[in-house]
Amino acid sequence: MSQHITVSFGSNREYELVVHDGDTANLDKDKARAWLAREFEVLECSPSNPMGKILVLDMILNVAKYGGEERFRQPGDWARQFAAAVAVALARPAIRVDVAGFLVG
Repeated sequence: MSQHITVSFGSNREYELVVHDGDTANLDKDKARAWLAREFEVLECSPSNPMGKILVLDMILNVAKYGGEERFRQPGDWARQFAAAVAVALARPAIRVDVAGFLVG
């Protein structure tokens, strides 16, 4: 089964990544969340919640935002790892990460 991850930075600035079973074979929810948390720290993302609690959706949105559009324009290893982590963390067939609107659907 494949999952489709769309990362949008605004109109006409959408990037679709397809995640196949083989891309997530060694990845469980804990590892996916750990990758997102590590990137959240490396990219020096700002928590959205003033209480300091960081939810997985906040991590996904902020990692995409601070990682930047360029990483998705020509998707390399980082973009593929992001897509795999999101696919496993949310376990849905289609996921839209709307960076501009700060929504995951």
